[in-house]
Amino acid sequence: MSLRLHFHGAAQTVTGSCFLLETEAARVLIDCGMFQGSKEERELNYQHFPFRAASIDALCLTHAHIDHSGLVPKLVKAGFDGPIYATAGTADLASIMLPDSGYIQEMEVDQLNRRNRRRGRETVSPIYTEEDAIASLTQFRSVAYGQWQDVAPGFRARYWNAGHLLGSASIEMEVTHGGGEKPTRLLCSGDIGPDHKLLQPDPDGPRDLDYVLLESTYGDTDRAGTTIERRRRLLRDEVRAAMHPSGVLLIPSFAVERAQELLVDLMELMEAGELPEIPIFIDSPLASKASGIFKRHAGELRNGADLVQALESRWVRVTESVEQSKAIDRIHSFHIIIAASGMCEAGRIRHHLKAWLWRDEATVLFVGFQAQGTLGRILQDGASKVRIHGEEVKVRAHMRTLDLYSGHADGPELKAWLAERLPVRRGVFLVHGEDPPLKALQSSLADLDHVPRAIIPEIDDVYDLAGDQAVRIERHEERLPPASAGHRDWHNDYAELLLEINDAVEAAAGRKAKGVVIRRIRDALKDGARE
Repeated sequence: MSLRLHFHGAAQTVTGSCFLLETEAARVLIDCGMFQGSKEERELNYQHFPFRAASIDALCLTHAHIDHSGLVPKLVKAGFDGPIYATAGTADLASIMLPDSGYIQEMEVDQLNRRNRRRGRETVSPIYTEEDAIASLTQFRSVAYGQWQDVAPGFRARYWNAGHLLGSASIEMEVTHGGGEKPTRLLCSGDIGPDHKLLQPDPDGPRDLDYVLLESTYGDTDRAGTTIERRRRLLRDEVRAAMHPSGVLLIPSFAVERAQELLVDLMELMEAGELPEIPIFIDSPLASKASGIFKRHAGELRNGADLVQALESRWVRVTESVEQSKAIDRIHSFHIIIAASGMCEAGRIRHHLKAWLWRDEATVLFVGFQAQGTLGRILQDGASKVRIHGEEVKVRAHMRTLDLYSGHADGPELKAWLAERLPVRRGVFLVHGEDPPLKALQSSLADLDHVPRAIIPEIDDVYDLAGDQAVRIERHEERLPPASAGHRDWHNDYAELLLEINDAVEAAAGRKAKGVVIRRIRDALKDGARE
């Protein structure tokens, strides 16, 4: 009997995690995540799944982050009626994150449709609604770490703490796919946490495997010498540098865990006298709900008591309503705003960026990975102008990066994690990464004994795992060309061109010179159309 592995997401890109294991007896998904990044990648969220949703027997979730769970409501809406296996922490977080995702989609699509109507364009529908997300929650089934769980005919799974997020897991899958044959043992790493996480334990996992799917987000990064103390010192320095009497420090951050870690560190620095007392706004209804879940699970977390204390500080304000969020703009003394999304692609951070980017008394501090094509990455790379909500915004604010709050292990930590899983007899697949990290990690792993050379699959690649090694099977269709995965796309280039045209017209002296610029642009467009 055959065993096939389909890479329907997080292949040569960081988001959209979705892997399908298939035998003649059953089909099991590991993760069903939303694509983020360039518009071309995000458009995949609106397309039909490359498989029939009703044919899936079970879904196993590594954790609740939207790039791993965000299309679960769409899957259920499309006909999947099987169980969704997740740890209790993941199930609790998904119960707030998925409805929040549906709500955001409804709000953003409503705004888009208003613009479309004014422009005479067709209206669009959200991928799913808040109601769809709530309906999908009934299919969640909690599983404990370290216990085997039968998930489908011939499939059983065991969850190991991945040290990345409350409830995060690496999923070990044992698949029986032939009479009398030894089961195939496969481990999907999920997202592996770094050594210096404040709230999570060190990642764990089994040894002696046939195949491993290993995340590679920071495969080309070495954060040698990183400790929580050093991270706090660097955060202190960034806050001090950002302090302007009438300024703000904007921190785009994932609402779940990273916001809570930042809060603990900021409060520790204030209590130690390393920073003055500064108002901190957690501008996210989701972060507020997530903090409640973290409080309930505080006993399972490292430094859980410190988190509870930080959340109850008088200097911390959690804003839930839109009116409360907008009221922050009326503050005229230095303050800190932590708001989602972490890559500036949606949510309230875009409102604050629009209000502050043009002012040089503002600082934007990036504390996590910024995928290619996202607004966060464009700002991080030094754009002088950006477009937000259809409007051009000059960038005068200071851009800073403190990449020590990532929930992902760096290259040496990933290598060490894999070394502890050896032997891996038949194949290692590198996923959840862009091209430079993937190739750097592939090269780094080459000197490990008892592991084959790592494979870098492309989106929708299919591999036969039944033999002594993985064999790639020809794909039938291509949803996203490999050159487009994990890269800027034409939408980014188009937005940049519009800004450059505006600059050129504004720079031209006088009406006549401006007319010359416009005429040349029109001529170039006509020449391009003839070609």
